[in-house]
Amino acid sequence: MGNSHPGLHPYERIALDDKKGGAMPYGLSREEALALLRDYVKNENMIKHCLASEAVLMGLAESLGEEAEKWGLAGLLHDLDIEVVNGDLSRHTIDTEKILREKGVDEEIIHAIKLHNEEIHGEKRTERLHHALAAGETITGLIIATTLVYPDKKIGSVKAKSIKKRMKEKSFAASVNRETIMECQKLGMDIDKFAEICLTAMQGIANDLGL
Repeated sequence: MGNSHPGLHPYERIALDDKKGGAMPYGLSREEALALLRDYVKNENMIKHCLASEAVLMGLAESLGEEAEKWGLAGLLHDLDIEVVNGDLSRHTIDTEKILREKGVDEEIIHAIKLHNEEIHGEKRTERLHHALAAGETITGLIIATTLVYPDKKIGSVKAKSIKKRMKEKSFAASVNRETIMECQKLGMDIDKFAEICLTAMQGIANDLGL
């Protein structure tokens, strides 16, 4: 769905559409979304997390036959207000919702972003995009932590089986919520396939991640 340039990587399709002046039907182009993110987020590691989440969401969308650009925007912008609220999870996503609604961003994107922090909204994740965003942005932390214990610290060296192994080691990257990652099952994927898709997506932007 939404693939106007078959055979190209999702990033390449977006760049081509932006060059041609083709507006994405989600309220913001990818270029505008990245500029907005940089307006609100100054920590480079957080920027890298958002880029990783974008790549992962796009990879999942491609695998599931969903709209890669749409899912990618949700990944890119999901932590937009994290510095505004000083990391306070009891407020996280509230400002993002306001900012994105003022920008005219697609309501499904806004809703998914809200529900990646579902605890404060009194609402459960129910849609594919909700589960993909929550599980996808969470596994990025586990993938990066796994990369950093490899001798060369290069994500290209990491194997999906290593991610699965680290999933079972609760003391490794202990802050990473394994239950949230296992929402991949709501997408009809086991952890093996999910880890493979997410790792491959992040390997595709290794330079952007500094890995």
